[in-house]
Amino acid sequence: MNKKYIVRLTAEERVRLTKLVNKGQAAAYKIKHANVLLKVDADGPNWSDAQAAEAFSCAPRTVFTLRQRFVEQGLEAALERKRRERPPRAPILDSEKETRLIQLANSEPPPGHARWTLRLLAAELVALKVVDSISAPTVMRVLRKQAETASAGSG
Repeated sequence: MNKKYIVRLTAEERVRLTKLVNKGQAAAYKIKHANVLLKVDADGPNWSDAQAAEAFSCAPRTVFTLRQRFVEQGLEAALERKRRERPPRAPILDSEKETRLIQLANSEPPPGHARWTLRLLAAELVALKVVDSISAPTVMRVLRKQAETASAGSG
């Protein structure tokens, strides 16, 4: 079977991948990707997808996509995992809802409380029907992001 994506490593790439594999201090998937690329190199061992998949305990399709990413996008893209085009879930708070949270956090706390807590803010967002549900850690991430943005803008 003719391979559509032929991996031809340069001497520099081969040395880099060999160091990555031998050092063994990268993420396991990176080491696996480096091993596969070294074995399917047309100027090296020139293993088939099936041979590489068998040797490195992965699917032949994984080897194929590694070849494809190497040829189309380069070595860096082949070593990394494929990035999602969009997150698996839509964000709970869009910019308008984030603004409402920040306004709420800067307002007077409810009677009987000296200050807003993350749980109070989350409960108030639900009570005001800004969101259906939200956790305190999500509130914290939004407020932290806002604080970082504000400190970066003032410096």
